[in-house]
Amino acid sequence: MASVSEMYDVGWEEMRDKLRKWREDNCRNSEQIVDVGEELISEHASKLGDDIWIIYEQVMIAALDCSRDDLALTCLQELRKQFPDSHRVKRLSGMRLEALERYDEANKHYDAILQDDPTNTAARKRKISILKAQGKSAEFNYGFEYVCVCVRCFPCHFHSYGKAAFCLEELMMTNPHNHLYCEQYAEVKYTQGGLENLELSRKYFAQALRLNNRNMRALFGLYMSASHIAASPKVSAKVKKDNMKYAAWAATQINKAYKLAGRGNKENKCSMKAVEEMLESMQITMS
Repeated sequence: MASVSEMYDVGWEEMRDKLRKWREDNCRNSEQIVDVGEELISEHASKLGDDIWIIYEQVMIAALDCSRDDLALTCLQELRKQFPDSHRVKRLSGMRLEALERYDEANKHYDAILQDDPTNTAARKRKISILKAQGKSAEFNYGFEYVCVCVRCFPCHFHSYGKAAFCLEELMMTNPHNHLYCEQYAEVKYTQGGLENLELSRKYFAQALRLNNRNMRALFGLYMSASHIAASPKVSAKVKKDNMKYAAWAATQINKAYKLAGRGNKENKCSMKAVEEMLESMQITMS
C-alpha cells in the first residue's frame, strides 16, 4: 500500500504542518491523524525536534479513537521515557486504560494525579467520563449538581477562574447548544487574561452568538476580546488585521442594535466611545 507521502506527493514538513493545523483547529479527524502521524513518527521522527512530543500525544489520542492500541502504546512509551513524572502523560496512560475498558485501573491513575494536584481539572474530567461510560447516572447527576454549585461559587467568592472554567466546560459538554454556557465560559477566559485565553474567549463569544444572535453580552465580549488581541504587541500583522475586522464588525452590530432599540443620541450612536460606555455599564472590565 502506498504511503501518505506517495499518495499525496507531500514531504514530511507538509505532514507536520497538517498535524499542527488540525491541532490548532481542534479537529477530531482521528483516522486522518493516524494515517499522517504514523508515517511521520515512524519515518521522520529525528527531523521533528521538540514537535515530536506534541505529535506523539496527538497521534496517541487519535489512535485510541481508532482502536489502534499498538500505535497508542508506542506513542505512550516514548512519552513515558521523556517525561516519566508528568501528570499529562499519566493522564494519557489512564485514557488508554479507559479505551481498554479497564476503568478501575484508569481511575487509580487519575486519583494519583489528584492526590499530587487536587486542582488538576483534566483528571477530574476523565473521572466524569468514566462514570458516563459505565452508565452510572446517579453519580454523574450528583457530579453535575456539584458543577452547578462550583459555577456559582468559584468566580464570585474564591476567584478560582481555572476551576470555574472547568465547571463551565462540563456544563457545555452536557448541553453544547446553550449559548449562556458559552458566553459565561468566554467571560471567565477573558477575565483570566493572557493572549491564549483571550483567543479562546473570542472564539466562545462567537460561538454564543452563533447559537443566539441576540446575545448582546456575547457581542460586547467579542468586541472587547478581539480589540485586546488586536492591540497586543505579541501577535502577527495578520492576526492583528483579522481581529480589528472582528472588533469592527461587532461594534457595527452593537450600534445597529442600539439604533433599532432607539437608544443613544443622534450625534454619537456610531461612536466607539458610546460602545465602550455601554460595555462599562454591563461591568465587562478592561484588563
